Amino acid sequence: MNSKTSEKFPKISFIVSLYNFAESVGVLYESAATTMEKVGESFELVFVDDGSTDTTYEELVIIAEKDNRVRVVKMRSTFGEAAALDAGLRYSKGEHIVYLSGRVRVNPEEIPKFLKKLANGNDLVVGRRYPRRDSVLNRWVSWVFNTMVNRLSRMRLHDINSGVIVTTRNVLERISFYGDLYNFIPVLAGQQGYRVVEENIEQLSGSFRTSRYPREYLRRLLDIVTVFFLTRYSKKPIHFLGFLGTVFMLGGLGIELYLFVYRILGMGPIAGRPLLILGALLLVIGIQMISIGLLGEMLIFTHAGDIEEYNIQTIINE
Repeated sequence: MNSKTSEKFPKISFIVSLYNFAESVGVLYESAATTMEKVGESFELVFVDDGSTDTTYEELVIIAEKDNRVRVVKMRSTFGEAAALDAGLRYSKGEHIVYLSGRVRVNPEEIPKFLKKLANGNDLVVGRRYPRRDSVLNRWVSWVFNTMVNRLSRMRLHDINSGVIVTTRNVLERISFYGDLYNFIPVLAGQQGYRVVEENIEQLSGSFRTSRYPREYLRRLLDIVTVFFLTRYSKKPIHFLGFLGTVFMLGGLGIELYLFVYRILGMGPIAGRPLLILGALLLVIGIQMISIGLLGEMLIFTHAGDIEEYNIQTIINE
């Protein structure tokens, strides 16, 4: 493929993050470029090399020399997919964004279906890998992860962290994603009021990383807790921390009242009893949680003028 024509402001930016993908980057480029040519809109291909240690960057340089629709962004080290997407956005120009993660190995030829759904009034289309060809363990972990996130976020998506997103630049610029919060972009977009839908995309065969280590599951669990807090209580921390603090404090108060009555009625000594220590501990934890919630409320009140709590879609006769 030897295209030397380019547009200053292409309509679609096709962003791909890659890590040690040298053996398949050429095939991916050919497939992505051919697919976008069939779409019939101006486009650019932005490949972000996330600190690969093989010859991925060298392969990308060769491709970019032959096709000036290709832009290559090389990271100094491996920073993760959130950083790769952010870098791709910064060095791309299209209003419509197609993002693929090289880790999931999906078929780019199915991207036109996503663009059609975007054109039909949806704000973000997330890919659902179907059929999946990675390990049974990966699929099971993914099912548990998606089920928990859907329950907490009240969404109905089957593959939230599929690594396939088609949306507009405006949507991504309105969402704060960093670190592992990249996996929750559909949830964060839904919280902003954007219309999020799903579309199937074929997962190609190949080698896939398997989640084997306990720390990975702990990180996923903590990420879910983080998103749950951010999507429901980021503007009212006292509702979350105050509720938990009140539960702890009432539990501790109940225990201490029981022991007080127990001692007053002369039913026995209470000094040194584990129940006394537990009651005092619950009281202290409850008071601390309520205090932290109030401090959070004070911070939000102080910076309320800098926080946008709404997202306007359309203004008529502005």
